[in-house]
Amino acid sequence: MQIRNVYGIDLGTSTVKIYDLKKDTITKEKNMIAIRNREQVIAVGNYAYEMHERTPSNIEVITPMSNGRIANVLMVEAVLHTLLHRCTRHMGYRPELYFSVPCDMTEIERRSYYTIAHKGALKNCRMYLVDKPIADALALGIPINRTKGSMIVNIGAQSTEISVIANTRVIFSRIIPVGGKQFNESICNLNRRKNNFQIGSKTAKRVKIALADLGTDKKEARKVRGVDGASGLPMEGIITSSLVNEALLSGVNEIGEEIKHALERTPPQIHDHIQKEGIYITGGSTRIPNIDRYLSRQLGCPVQLSQYYDLCTICGLKELITHDALHRWAYTVNKKK
Repeated sequence: MQIRNVYGIDLGTSTVKIYDLKKDTITKEKNMIAIRNREQVIAVGNYAYEMHERTPSNIEVITPMSNGRIANVLMVEAVLHTLLHRCTRHMGYRPELYFSVPCDMTEIERRSYYTIAHKGALKNCRMYLVDKPIADALALGIPINRTKGSMIVNIGAQSTEISVIANTRVIFSRIIPVGGKQFNESICNLNRRKNNFQIGSKTAKRVKIALADLGTDKKEARKVRGVDGASGLPMEGIITSSLVNEALLSGVNEIGEEIKHALERTPPQIHDHIQKEGIYITGGSTRIPNIDRYLSRQLGCPVQLSQYYDLCTICGLKELITHDALHRWAYTVNKKK
């Protein structure tokens, strides 16, 4: 029996993850597109990311997603189709696409996924949507049919989704605009104010992972290249771990406060089960060292860190695609179960 052409797709704000059932592989590329003179696409994915912060004025490198949602339909369409063709040359006559999507989407937002998919070689595809908390739960091994209450916090590139699963469904989901991009911007802004030189977002991302330590008073530093705030000339400067930690604390504390508000809105019996089981955190921004321990102290309950990080959602889609019994959690654009 021939294996179907089935693809799981996680359109993240920072990266696009694609699971190919035939090859049993996960492809990960940056969700970026480079445009010349606002009309000609010249690079997509990792190639566009290499151009980021290095382009002349007539070339713009953008991310067509915002806070986990589609911001520019045409650009997302270009990114999706290009990256799918990089994964496989032959997608078949009627491939199946499984998209992970936020829970609280409007009808128009759901239709936008239909629009970007049914074009070109995919015009005859069968498309299904899967709520991101459900996909995360499948990857984390949470028994959705039996759980009495589980909380999943996905800290992504531009947003954090806080969800509660109970009674075989998502009973609560809230998205707040705090994520890796905001952490990077905080590091850039604090460094500019304290050290009077500007660094780029790529540099901020590197020092965030290398120097941040929310659990101890680590004292380390890195020499980085930036731009002098007074002269505008390139220069080398020092960034310390204390500066990075100070820049991250406000965003991490905001996430902790939002989790507390979500717990307050949860029914008592479900709240008690979450307190015993612990809160699951996942997403690319959970690579910040000791973020799980810091949140555990702030919330007063166990916090379990997923080792999948930003691949958690796509691994959940893989579980759903490869197990027929889990297909009940997928729905079409016009009918949400």
